Amino acid sequence: MITAIVNVRTDGRRIPEVAQALAELDGVSEVYSVTGDVDLVVMVRVQQHDELADVIAGAVNRVDGVTSTTTNIAFRAYSRHDLETAFSLGFD
Repeated sequence: MITAIVNVRTDGRRIPEVAQALAELDGVSEVYSVTGDVDLVVMVRVQQHDELADVIAGAVNRVDGVTSTTTNIAFRAYSRHDLETAFSLGFD
């Protein structure tokens, strides 16, 4: 699984509608409304590297209200929750 984190700037008055449209795209697993330099953080998860272009350039960037994006491709995922689950023996 390939994960890309897409930072999205939008027309600030349309954040909820843009977020909903992004969340409905194939390949988008989550959309977060955030504070800071960007308005939304979009998690894209695909099976093949080539699919990133279809989802990000072909769909995310074309959503009405998206003004700019910056994409980071994840090399590795680190999650305390995942590690705890993987090593859990089922005891509380």
